[in-house]
Amino acid sequence: MENNRPGPPGTEPEAIPVVRTVDHGTARLLPDVDRARAWLLTVDGAPQSYVDLDDPAHLEFEYTRRIAHLLDTAAPEGAPLDVLHLGGGALTLPRYTAATRPGSRQEVVEADRGLIALVAEHLPLPGASGITVRAADARAHVESAPPGSADVIVADVFGGSRVPAHLTSVEFARAAGRVLRPDGVYAANLADGSPFGFLGSQLATFGTVFEELALIAEPSVLRGRRFGNVLLLASHRPIDTAALARRTAADAFPARVEYGAAAARLAGDARPVTDADAQGSPEPPDGAFGIG
Repeated sequence: MENNRPGPPGTEPEAIPVVRTVDHGTARLLPDVDRARAWLLTVDGAPQSYVDLDDPAHLEFEYTRRIAHLLDTAAPEGAPLDVLHLGGGALTLPRYTAATRPGSRQEVVEADRGLIALVAEHLPLPGASGITVRAADARAHVESAPPGSADVIVADVFGGSRVPAHLTSVEFARAAGRVLRPDGVYAANLADGSPFGFLGSQLATFGTVFEELALIAEPSVLRGRRFGNVLLLASHRPIDTAALARRTAADAFPARVEYGAAAARLAGDARPVTDADAQGSPEPPDGAFGIG
């Protein structure tokens, strides 16, 4: 939202914060004082998304940059992708994909109708973006989506600060695998810390459906020194981990790619979880919002 009161000649209207009650809490859009049309979205104080309307390829959050690296390597440069985004926020990654891969077809599933309305009003999508936003439960949508309809599924769903349990089971992994094309990739933003009980269970769970698994995270998180985000990748075909490793190592926020034996060590003796015993991700410690 912009303050449209007239200012001195040659100046832009000053952006002001927007506060609104949405379905799952209190959402705030906070302007970035350093970038003219950039906004931070928080829900109940937890950062959710950062969007620069003038430069959608500008990504602030570390985990979004890592998902962007995956999207950059999922097909030849500039080639369009069919992407299913579970969890919408301020549509950071759909905007990024539309800007870097024109012609992409993208579907965004967000359960919070109030949040969808807030974003549509104050951070509208450009015309002909190829992005469709639907108000629905992520699991229900995946189970009803056409088979083989997505090149990439990006799962970034948090109920508060936890990944919902119904998106962590073998049954859900099978549903996601059905929607992906044979060479497609599932990418989930997870949050965990040592001893990685949740992350291990997710590796075991998705490993029952997908032949190839990989992880991307900051080294200090993988070493168990702090709680943080881990990007889980799953595919039926080999993942281009070499290209991902080059991009993540050269990033302003360096990360490490783990796969094969290294990922197996992190999984340990964890067992797959089903709908009957699935649990959401652990609550982060105070001050950790899961955006690293």
